[in-house]
Amino acid sequence: MIVSGPPHPRPARSTDGPRAGVTRFDLAVVGGGILGLATAREFLRRQPSARVVVLEKEDRIAAHQTGRNSGVIHSGIYYAPGSAKARFCVAGARSMIEYCEEHAIPYTRLGKLIVAIQEEELPRLDELRRRASANGVDGVVPLDEAGIRECEPHVRGIAALHVPSTAIVDYGVVARALASDLAQGGAEIRLRSMVLAIRAHSTHVEVNTGSEMIECGQVIACAGIGSDRIARQIGGSDAIRIVPFRGDYYRLEPRRRDLVRGLVYPVPDPRFPFLGVHFTPRIDGDVWLGPNAVLALGAEAYRRRDIDLRQALTFIGYAGFRKMAVRYWRTGLAEMARDYSKRMFLGALRRYIPELRGHDLLPGPSGIRAQAIGSDGKMLDDFWFETLPRVLVVRNAPSPAATASLALAREIVDRAEGSRPS
Repeated sequence: MIVSGPPHPRPARSTDGPRAGVTRFDLAVVGGGILGLATAREFLRRQPSARVVVLEKEDRIAAHQTGRNSGVIHSGIYYAPGSAKARFCVAGARSMIEYCEEHAIPYTRLGKLIVAIQEEELPRLDELRRRASANGVDGVVPLDEAGIRECEPHVRGIAALHVPSTAIVDYGVVARALASDLAQGGAEIRLRSMVLAIRAHSTHVEVNTGSEMIECGQVIACAGIGSDRIARQIGGSDAIRIVPFRGDYYRLEPRRRDLVRGLVYPVPDPRFPFLGVHFTPRIDGDVWLGPNAVLALGAEAYRRRDIDLRQALTFIGYAGFRKMAVRYWRTGLAEMARDYSKRMFLGALRRYIPELRGHDLLPGPSGIRAQAIGSDGKMLDDFWFETLPRVLVVRNAPSPAATASLALAREIVDRAEGSRPS
């Protein structure tokens, strides 16, 4: 059941013990994106009689990272063997395909071409091939220039890897299917329910949404860009902070969609968690070009002119961010310049498809990546969870979290069950 709450919640008073007149649940999940929905579903699968509620601050589910990402079911080729990203991406991709087939959700295995255009990229391409083997990503084929032209006639490069298992899907559709599963299982999804305060007690957790007080046995927060705010409410670690990075896309002119057959990606720079500009066909036939990666001046600053000064000063004032900025200022300036210059953006894309022209690039969407940065200035390169008695907060779950969501949900519920007092 999906319940819409009031658009302007009023603060409510918190108390120290269980109270009459409050709503009680076994589990409250904070965040109505794909990971929060998948986690609630996994909990309910294990405990069908449990009372479960998902609290989403927006007036719809999947409003942010889930509904604004590129729609790729990643293979798991990029991630360091043994890392959480590698394990959960490979398992999650398999689970996501199975879920789509069970629920008749359209998806397509288009395959991905990872293209090297400079000699210095060849060792990194070899490393990706090694990672593919170590991570269990099957069918990866190295290509020379002739092989690239056969696979993608309009793409230019000196070498490439073809990853046939990479697929595309609309994660918004997946999220709605998960919400339907929850409704059928008796769970509630409460929209316009922003969590203002969480207080953990020995026997229960109080969650204040402004319009009501909820008491539950456990809380799991999958709040994306809001995970820091949730963690601070329960005395969580200050070792990392979430910083938002905006990625802007162009759309390929529909008459030029024949320039790509599948996904075309660059060889990633291992120093950064971002993959660089790429070509991403969508399940609806559209093709997205990009994105870049620039600091967003607000947690939900999807447009260049969107500025939340208070939030921006919080990000910029964080010592970890300043250390990162000093280390990578040249890259940051290049990303900002490309963000404002269509000509420069086009130049980056034409390194792979020289036939592209300025009029082939149409205005496209934007998304925000919630990226954790440590106090040492390093970007956290893996999923990270913080577990306290009765409360678990997902502190870092950027890409490939959507791909991995069903597998991650199993891990999250395992951890939550382990943290539950006996």
